[in-house]
Amino acid sequence: MSASAEVTMFRGLLATKLGWTFDDNDTSQLAEVLGKRSETHGLSRSRYLGRLAREDWDDELTTLAEDLTINETYFYRHGEQFRVLAEVALPERIEARSTQRVLRMLSVGCSSGEEAYTMAIVARETQPGPDWIISVQGLDANPAVLHRARTGRYSAWSLRETPDAVRQRYFHANDGDFELDAGIRSAVRFQQYNVATDDEVLWRPDQYDVVFCRNLLMYLTPQVQESLIQRMTRALSPGGYLFLGHTDSLGSRPDGLEPQHTHHTFYYRRLQRSVSSAGAVPAFAAPARGHVPVPPGPVESSVHDRAMRLLLDERFTEALRLIEAEPTDGRAPRDVLLHGVLLAHAGRLEEAEMLCRRLLDVDGLYADAHHQLAVCLEGGAAVDVAIGHYRLAAYLDPDFAMPRLRLGLLARRRGENRIAMPELDRALGLLRRERDERIALFGGGFGRIALTTLCRAELDACGAYR
Repeated sequence: MSASAEVTMFRGLLATKLGWTFDDNDTSQLAEVLGKRSETHGLSRSRYLGRLAREDWDDELTTLAEDLTINETYFYRHGEQFRVLAEVALPERIEARSTQRVLRMLSVGCSSGEEAYTMAIVARETQPGPDWIISVQGLDANPAVLHRARTGRYSAWSLRETPDAVRQRYFHANDGDFELDAGIRSAVRFQQYNVATDDEVLWRPDQYDVVFCRNLLMYLTPQVQESLIQRMTRALSPGGYLFLGHTDSLGSRPDGLEPQHTHHTFYYRRLQRSVSSAGAVPAFAAPARGHVPVPPGPVESSVHDRAMRLLLDERFTEALRLIEAEPTDGRAPRDVLLHGVLLAHAGRLEEAEMLCRRLLDVDGLYADAHHQLAVCLEGGAAVDVAIGHYRLAAYLDPDFAMPRLRLGLLARRRGENRIAMPELDRALGLLRRERDERIALFGGGFGRIALTTLCRAELDACGAYR
């Protein structure tokens, strides 16, 4: 078996055994780990792979999890989600649990414990009285990081986003590190868990008030993603909350969940509707390819078609004049969006922004309106706020190439190549099937080929092809 074939087989086994997926950029790392592990066992690579394929080799899978996981995290990471936890999710769940006085939460892919402990701290700060029980379960496949989590000792760097009041109340300096308060540590339990496997007790229906699963789905195979989302949805109490990472998305209409948008972030709430007689929520279904959540409206008018043709010809002034000659009452959302795009081309950013915000007042899940609002904000120098709306657009519609491209270009402008590369790479893949109308609206006069060339050039500048 050739070296490349061995690495391909190794990737396949990791997908089967752990549910993890790797792309071509990870080939060198996988080859290095494969060589190291086969050498450790005194086996050739092919014999090592054969044993890994045939046996339930749990100890070896544990070691592979240690060698291949990335564990960069810190307390209060993505603080906007913890503000939602404190100000929206927990107050609602506390009201729902007022008779039991118990809050149960889950951190999936908890790494070295910072996320799970932050959840416990926020709950402790929010609970209405000392007689409430706070229970947080942290799950990870890597026993080394779980061991660190159980010690409850962290460096100052892990506390870099922790509010000063929280640091003073719950952390104690100890020999150059910070030791977490024993009361918080007692509220959190950690368990080694492989997300490619099921566990009836862990995923018992309706038991968790809040589940965090951030920046994990992107590393899993589609089959394991779908299975894990089903389990998390089923295990949430009706009205419970699911928080994902900014790179993860269930689309705009996930079964059993309703998207929420506050505090400049997206999250999900388990529907309160009744479930089937078997007690299960509807199975998760991936969002339809290319779906955009647009309020219903009439079929495109001839005015829209003519304005689009003028836009394609870069005759922006004529297109805007044509659109503005039409009555504004009862216009379809796509006509309003086109008007906003043309206003932005004309430099009338405040008017364009106002139209986009009106669209989002009607449907906050309209990905195209979030994108165009970001274009207006970026042009008005509100770049950080624009980035938030680009992220929302990409989050709402995972097939939308244009916000990924803008995020990559903005990161490149800031010299943040590590952030730019995955966004540009994602945009490059999505551009092949991006809708013609979206390229016309948001491509800035560039066609599909020109945008693809731009993506490749920026990736090359990041060092992706070296």
